[in-house]
Amino acid sequence: MTEIYLYWISTALLVLLYLASAITHVTKREWVRQAITGFGYPGYLLPLLVVVKLLAVLAILPRVNVAVSDLAYAGMFYHLLLSALAHIGVRKPAGALPAAVGLVLLVASFATQNAARDLPSPYAPTAAHQINPN
Repeated sequence: MTEIYLYWISTALLVLLYLASAITHVTKREWVRQAITGFGYPGYLLPLLVVVKLLAVLAILPRVNVAVSDLAYAGMFYHLLLSALAHIGVRKPAGALPAAVGLVLLVASFATQNAARDLPSPYAPTAAHQINPN
């Protein structure tokens, strides 16, 4: 039962993080564009990031297709990792904090998803794998 609560809390917070980020990208477009170009990335990535973040939320929350959901988890992992590294790379480690929190939430959500969902992911750990038979 604890895993189910952990899944839904971590997933809800992860989804809120991604929605807040997408909304910030839309409402403070120039500020975000300057930040992205400050990392050395082209500004035209901004609309793509908004779409990808919204699609990731739509893939994970309703979880209509397990394979697409797992792909979204993988994409979010790389996005959060690269975001943290970009902030660290420009010597602004405090800016990496949301990405670090997102990574923790992502790992918790992914690791507990099979306890809370009817359709199990073949890549996430299950209760049977967590028990050591020795």
